[in-house]
Amino acid sequence: MKRNNVIGIAAAAAVIILAVVLISWYLDRRVPMLIQGTVECTTYKASSKVPGRIDQMKVEEGQQVEKGQLLYMLSTPELDAKLQQAEAVKSAAAALDAAAVAGARIQQIEAALNMWEKAQAGLELARKTYERVQNLYNEGVIPAQKLDEAEANYKAMEATALAAKAQYDMASDGARKEDKEAAAARVRQAEGAVSEVESYLSDAAVYAPVTGEISTIIAEEGELVGSGYPVVAILDMSDLWVTFNIKETMLPSMKIGTRMTGFVPALDRDVEFEVTYIAPQADFATWAATRTQGGFDVRTFAVKAKPVSAAENMRPGMSVLVDWEQIAR
Repeated sequence: MKRNNVIGIAAAAAVIILAVVLISWYLDRRVPMLIQGTVECTTYKASSKVPGRIDQMKVEEGQQVEKGQLLYMLSTPELDAKLQQAEAVKSAAAALDAAAVAGARIQQIEAALNMWEKAQAGLELARKTYERVQNLYNEGVIPAQKLDEAEANYKAMEATALAAKAQYDMASDGARKEDKEAAAARVRQAEGAVSEVESYLSDAAVYAPVTGEISTIIAEEGELVGSGYPVVAILDMSDLWVTFNIKETMLPSMKIGTRMTGFVPALDRDVEFEVTYIAPQADFATWAATRTQGGFDVRTFAVKAKPVSAAENMRPGMSVLVDWEQIAR
């Protein structure tokens, strides 16, 4: 009986000792402090400067696209009509400019020349008549009244000849310099209007701004979209980084260029990263002090780290786990 008691006591003591050892080991064992980040990348949103209805969608979600590849096309009948109006105005301005440069028509110039020659003939006749009348007046044959009438007619014909000569010169020279410049300016104005509409029309076809992967198509064929409305989102898979939100008390061990090894669960392997950005301003508080003395709110800073080498199959949204004690050392 005593032997059984001794065995029972010894077994109980062994169990207690083992429990104490296990508890001590559990309490003393090292628990790694992990910081978790999320993979992100640059996102481009393709849109158009002009509103319109999507006529053709050339891509689909998940598709790889190259820079400059056609994404979608808009139907813009209003712009087509405006282009026709602008081209009509341009044609009219060009015709007026050509008329100003060419000057008067040949028939108009010939008519002005004939009027000038007629006025010259009349002037010659008036001159000879005046000379005859003056000679007769000097001989006392006719009164002064006749001489005055002949002189007035002679001067009138001189003015008529000068006016006819001016009309002929104006027809020969064409439009004035100012008129030609104004006509040329109207042509340039019309050309600018045509170029503006053509620029808008060219933006009706939207191309990929970067090589990447289509992540989201917000609008489909037949839908009406406004100016600047993001229709297609493209992920630049060549520009990946991981964003961590760390406490300000951890910043002394973190600087630009710090390298770290992160475990990516989705890839089931480690990837080496290098810190490329530390936010200059805190974002929010991760821990608030409960006492007014001896405590303070711990703020959070965003830290970005890029893979040192290309990480195959890494995608935005994946989690990355980093052992902080490796960095702190």
